[in-house]
Amino acid sequence: MKTLLKTTLCLGLLLSLSCNANEKKTLAINEFNAKESTHKPSKQYVKVALLLDTSNSMDGLIDQAKAQLWEIVNELSYARCDNDRPNLQIALYEYGNDHLNADEGYIRQVLDFSDDLDEISKELFSLSTKGGNEYCGQVIQTSLDQLNWGTNADDLKLIFIAGNEPFTQGKVNYKDAATNANEKDVTVNTIFCGDYRSGISTFWKDGADATNGDYMAINHNRATVHIATPYDAEILRYNQKLNKTYVAYGAIGEEKMLLQSNQDSNARGYSDANAVSRTVSKSSHLYKNSSWDLVDAVETEEIVVEDIKEEELPKELKGKSDKDIKAYVKAKSKERSDIQNKIQELNAKRKQHIAENKQKKENNGLQNAMINAIKTQAKKKNYKW
Repeated sequence: MKTLLKTTLCLGLLLSLSCNANEKKTLAINEFNAKESTHKPSKQYVKVALLLDTSNSMDGLIDQAKAQLWEIVNELSYARCDNDRPNLQIALYEYGNDHLNADEGYIRQVLDFSDDLDEISKELFSLSTKGGNEYCGQVIQTSLDQLNWGTNADDLKLIFIAGNEPFTQGKVNYKDAATNANEKDVTVNTIFCGDYRSGISTFWKDGADATNGDYMAINHNRATVHIATPYDAEILRYNQKLNKTYVAYGAIGEEKMLLQSNQDSNARGYSDANAVSRTVSKSSHLYKNSSWDLVDAVETEEIVVEDIKEEELPKELKGKSDKDIKAYVKAKSKERSDIQNKIQELNAKRKQHIAENKQKKENNGLQNAMINAIKTQAKKKNYKW
């Protein structure tokens, strides 16, 4: 009888790993022996590894990634899992570039899993193209080996690989990489830059099918379509106000604040509409800067005001008492929250305007491909929008 009871409780624990099972299995988990139970993370993550071909013919793909990053982030910010808002981590790889190490398969990890959206933007803008050999199986396997995918069954773990050469090139068989991906609960989505049928004949669809991922073909040379709205100028004005709520501290504070400004400029370099999309991202819960912004750091309890050294403080707070510093940070936090809420209100109107004026023929290749695949696969884990 004891064996039967223990088996039943173990099954209850396993079932609790789905998003909707938390409340149903709480009793079973509490009764389970603490030494034998596994702690389930309280937060879910959407983990996306973006593997981009940076050979000569891929300039259009890189441009789309730069121009469409913020709309992809914005769409992910609307996701919910069990009424909670999942965190986002993005990793970036480039492959197929002659500048890269041949012994490593012409592959480079540009950025490990990160929630620093400014850093992600900076690294995207650093990419350049040069002809090379594109080894799809090897870059997939490399990302599986190097990245910490975690073991939380609620996490949505996705690889997006984009390119235009046969999927079978290189010493690592993509089928072996797919087997490893399935073991880690990682879904591989393939984006062929070219004709849909050509991608099928060069095994890009087969590469996605091996992990039940999505196969997509895009015109990577098509310019990104941004629809201007009557709300853009006001949102951009709020962006300037939003930037003034950041309180840089520590050794990297000023450097990171400059990075924030530079990425604003990079976004605006494509269009005002793209800069608006970035501003909307900055008003979401996915834009985190606790490593250098005192407001975020205090709010997330990553730092205690009493523990901050005088030399780590910005000039406006030097010589101030702990009480004064807390009051200053609290006021900036309230100001930021009000601005972010206003941006979100304007964005709701902006989205409605875009939906009403969008032409059917418009198709932002990489953006649409990724968002459609993410939403399709997220449903399997009860993520909702």
